[in-house]
Amino acid sequence: MRRIAALALVLLSATAAKADEDSDLDRIPPAADMEAPAPEPSPLTGTFYIQDDLASYSVRSALAVPLPPSSSPSWEERLFLDARAQWRMSNALTLHYGGRLNLRAEDDLPFPSHENIRHDLREAYLEWDAGGGIFLEAGRINVKSGVALGFNPTDYFKTRAVVEPLSADPSVLREDRLGTLMVLAQGVWNGFSLSVALAPKIARDSAIYANDDLPSFDPMFDRTNARTRFLAKASLRLADDLAPEFLFYSEGGESQFGFDLTRAFGKSVVGYIEWGGGERRSLATDALANGIATGTLPPAASTILPQDGRRHFENDLAIGASYATEPEISFNLEFHFHQAGFTAADWRNWFATGAAGDDAARSALWYVRGYASDQQEPVARSEIFLRADWEDAFVHDLSLNGFVLADARDGSGLAQLNADYLLSRTWQIGGLIDLPFGGRRTDYGSIPEAANALIRVSHYF
Repeated sequence: MRRIAALALVLLSATAAKADEDSDLDRIPPAADMEAPAPEPSPLTGTFYIQDDLASYSVRSALAVPLPPSSSPSWEERLFLDARAQWRMSNALTLHYGGRLNLRAEDDLPFPSHENIRHDLREAYLEWDAGGGIFLEAGRINVKSGVALGFNPTDYFKTRAVVEPLSADPSVLREDRLGTLMVLAQGVWNGFSLSVALAPKIARDSAIYANDDLPSFDPMFDRTNARTRFLAKASLRLADDLAPEFLFYSEGGESQFGFDLTRAFGKSVVGYIEWGGGERRSLATDALANGIATGTLPPAASTILPQDGRRHFENDLAIGASYATEPEISFNLEFHFHQAGFTAADWRNWFATGAAGDDAARSALWYVRGYASDQQEPVARSEIFLRADWEDAFVHDLSLNGFVLADARDGSGLAQLNADYLLSRTWQIGGLIDLPFGGRRTDYGSIPEAANALIRVSHYF
């Protein structure tokens, strides 16, 4: 009986253990006890955020060259929804979209009006992975070229692409601009890459847009596709840290050539050079000819500044270096040369004509300055650019960056300080201030703005 009782006890214990084991197995989700395939990623990815900006503008009371009568805001309120999305339609096809829906109010804009709502179509294109390192894209594409930060001589598609900028930071302007309608083919192979882009002319050239005549939902192809343009660029890897890029660009029958190169010097320093050159007229000649062609300026404006009007081979150069420290601080120092920009004689003529001329003459003079901004090229022939970036500055999640852009001829310039603080994974606050400096008869000391300030709140989805 004792043996039978012992055997029964063993069997009972085994049954209880088996029951406990079955109970534990029951708690395991069905997908965990078999090798199930990983879930497929969502076909729609990207960055989506809503942001509110409040900007204040302060103007100088006395200018060396007075502005012609015009409206300019003293404050601006902008609420916008920004989206950069990719939809993977198949293993080979991807649809890209980048756009911004703006709701805006200013003290010089009537409400309600079409100016209170705008949509900027930055990008909308289809990408096809043809295999073998070959990619084909078609649509509105933001093609960016160049290795410098403050000025890019080889960034040929930057002209007229910036619409109502929120910052003077060149890095921000490169991202928040309109793409160009084109067909782009790219090939990437071992040690060599090639890109070819063709952008057709589909619209007429237009006058420079004022702040109060921006269209609501027009894609503004007159800014990006007013001429047939062609770009070819090739990069050749010569060493692990040496891959020069060569560029050829054609627009309206005029050709430009470009070259850029970066090279590391140790772990902390990277040097770079970017050059572009080709036959063209001076900035002032191009600007006045554009104003006359678009009907903004009268034909007599062509003589407002003495120019020979001929095409010459003009050089653009950006040479610089970056230095990174251990606590996430980086510095960039660059020298910029824009041969088509104002000479010392051009500056003397600009100020002398502006002081003695009437409103029509001053309109032409300020059109030249506005044209340079519209084309995203410097007015000055030579500039010094210094930028600093600091991640986790003083406290975690606080980012500080700023730059100074100074005219090497007269020492005037523009300083900007920007700060962003990440409140959480989805909320961020920030702000910036712009401070031009220089005497009344200098490059930056002659512009209307005395100071600009902006605060922003962003929510990421």
